[in-house]
Amino acid sequence: MNQPSKQSNTRLIWAITAFIISVWIGSASFAQTVESEEAVISEEAVISSDVPSTKEAVNDAVIGDLLGIDYATWDRTALRVEKVLLSDSTSSFRLERTRTELSTWRDEFSSAMSENDARLATVNAQITALGAVPAEGETEAETVTTRRETLITMRDDLAAPGLLAAEAYARADGIITEIEVKLRAKQTAALMERSVSPLNPTLWPDAVTQVVSGITTMAAEIKAGITSRDWTSYNQLRMLWAAVSVLVAIYLFIRSPMLVHNLMPHPKTKAGSVIAESIGAVLEGVLPLLGLIALAYGLHGLDVFGVRGEAVLEQVPRAGFVIIVASWLSKQFFPEGDRYGPLNHVKAIRDQLRRNGVILAWVVALRLPFAAFLESGTDQTDNASVLFFPFIVVVSVSLFRFATLLRHAPDENAGPDVSAGRTRSFIGRVVQLVAIAAPILAALGYDAAARAIVFPTSLSLGLIGVIIYLQTLSFRIYDLLYDVEDGRKKALAPMMVGFALFVLAAPLFALIWGAQVTDLLSAWARFTAGYTWGQTKISPSDFLTFVAIFSIGYLLTGFIKTSLRSSVLPRTSLDLGAQDAIVAGFGYVGIFLAAVIAITSAGIDLSSLAIVAGALSVGIGFGLQTIVSNFVSGIILLIERPVSQGDWIEVGDRMGYVRDISVRATRIETFDRTDVIVPNADLISNQVINWTRGNLAGRLILKIGVAYGTDVDRVAGILREIAEAHPMVVMTPPPSIYFMNFGADALEFEIRAILRDVNFIMSVQSELNFQISRRFSEENIEIPFAQRDIWLRNPEVLRHSDTDNDAETRPAAPEFHQTRRADDISDPDGGDTT
Repeated sequence: MNQPSKQSNTRLIWAITAFIISVWIGSASFAQTVESEEAVISEEAVISSDVPSTKEAVNDAVIGDLLGIDYATWDRTALRVEKVLLSDSTSSFRLERTRTELSTWRDEFSSAMSENDARLATVNAQITALGAVPAEGETEAETVTTRRETLITMRDDLAAPGLLAAEAYARADGIITEIEVKLRAKQTAALMERSVSPLNPTLWPDAVTQVVSGITTMAAEIKAGITSRDWTSYNQLRMLWAAVSVLVAIYLFIRSPMLVHNLMPHPKTKAGSVIAESIGAVLEGVLPLLGLIALAYGLHGLDVFGVRGEAVLEQVPRAGFVIIVASWLSKQFFPEGDRYGPLNHVKAIRDQLRRNGVILAWVVALRLPFAAFLESGTDQTDNASVLFFPFIVVVSVSLFRFATLLRHAPDENAGPDVSAGRTRSFIGRVVQLVAIAAPILAALGYDAAARAIVFPTSLSLGLIGVIIYLQTLSFRIYDLLYDVEDGRKKALAPMMVGFALFVLAAPLFALIWGAQVTDLLSAWARFTAGYTWGQTKISPSDFLTFVAIFSIGYLLTGFIKTSLRSSVLPRTSLDLGAQDAIVAGFGYVGIFLAAVIAITSAGIDLSSLAIVAGALSVGIGFGLQTIVSNFVSGIILLIERPVSQGDWIEVGDRMGYVRDISVRATRIETFDRTDVIVPNADLISNQVINWTRGNLAGRLILKIGVAYGTDVDRVAGILREIAEAHPMVVMTPPPSIYFMNFGADALEFEIRAILRDVNFIMSVQSELNFQISRRFSEENIEIPFAQRDIWLRNPEVLRHSDTDNDAETRPAAPEFHQTRRADDISDPDGGDTT
């Protein structure tokens, strides 16, 4: 029963999507005629002044025709704009339109500057191939001289269009800079302009009257639009589209959670669950937004709402976008129930933050159609300051409350916090200061300044939330790809993703805080054009290209290394050392290729560094000879593999396991669990004992001593029996028992046996010692220990020295009576003392 339901829901979704697209296209076609008329009017308004063309412009036009640029028109446009800049009464709107027009010209000139670069490079190479001009007194073939002069003329002709384009580009860029200075001055003056205080009660009746009058006017416009409309079949189709759009919007608003649940699969793997959960969470916000867009464009197609109604209706999708995104973010960051969000607040704080976030979103969203309603009617600044003051107060209170709750410490039982505590505290303090300053500024009459800080702050919080959500998602994806837990703490890649998200969001922050699209386009044009210092031109876009390509190559190399280590190489017959060598070698080659491809793609010219590299090569060679030696030794270690990861080696007085071989040094973990960093050159040039090279078998030598008089054959049989019984001792060859020596205190034996795994030599030695001690005790075999007897040859000397001292104050010297073998006793005078 579930499968047919899912199929029907899928067909319904496709039908809804197709209808939305058709409504969108139809609405766009309805508005195309109006937009075209407005474009014509604006173009006629821009090109209004009659500037005579100059002789230079005509000459430029001849060369400009080669590149498709009308320099005569550009010269007239530039002269007109320069006249406009001399006037202080030019509006900001006209300055914006003029800057947009000049930006188009500047982009055209920028492209023309490099139009003949490839051909110029070829001609310059031809001139270089002909050699230098002969010195005075020298001669060359006339054909060569003629050819060189021809090529030089050709080079000058090819360079002329680029030079003209560069001059025009500089002129356009300079005029745009002047316009931007004027715009910033006007924006600053508008922000600092003071109107009356909205707390003055005498202004309230006029403000209320303006709102009521505006509502009445809008209702009359809508009524007139409906009654005056000729509802032919074509307009009835419009009405049908509008009705269907309303139904689609209502369906998406109500049924979007159920649609997401039915459409999304329910995989059993962890990776599939994370991906499905993330996509489903995004769809829960996207589907209602699509419904809102369908509703707005469907109603817009009726064309019955008049000037005010159309202005308000145009802001409905934006307001709905703010509400839907804010509600979605509130559910993701402050979820209901026992599930923690990315900020790990306790449930009580999460509930309050979720409510405050939704209230804040509604107030900020309603401000958009309300502002359009006011701006489409009257320009009375005093009434605007009074009418916007309630919005400013409510938003400020909500912001302050939200920031206070946001600064609460996370739950100690939750997982790691994505946002650092200091960063969250700093953002909370800044938001609190804005929430306090905005109502004060508005109350003092600085309504524009108050609106310029409080509403962008609210939208910026939402954008930061989106970035944090995407960064959290990248953390989870990284953990799944590399099969690690909390990889965010150890890896650079997720942090780089977070940094890249903030960089990509910079234009959105700029738009939120009042920048225009033309401002961003102008900044991007300057950014891509590069900066020149002396004879060197640095292009930030080339640098970004290098960073982006190298980062992609680096991440791809890391991913392939992980796949090789975990999936591909374990299925082969290669040993662990060979696998590590292949992975390490691939990593070096991958990073090298990523750097080469990034440098080539960015167009970075390294030829200018050749002289510097040649001058410094000697000094670098002496200064870095140790590093180079270690690097080459590391390559040799990876190729020859005399030492591999996991080997038990002994270097000098250090012994341990090889844990990592890098290009400079090798890390050895000793039995004390300490890491010893050994330069690779020491492993190549010095003597190294590898206990596990080739195989894990190794020999154990165990020394045992028994007392004199013990039956040596019985001792040898017991030792052989114990050695052969141990499971780690191999029988091919069998263990050997050797009677090594007649020691000073014992008869010395040795057990020499080959172990299956020499890594267990200490534990095997201990277990054999236990067995030997137990068997020797059962067989009454004595294990001797060293004994020494002490004899004093001249004890009378000690007695005489004692009598010389005060007998009352010093005790008498003790007498020693020890026994020793007779052959070890001798008299000082050479006599026998036995």
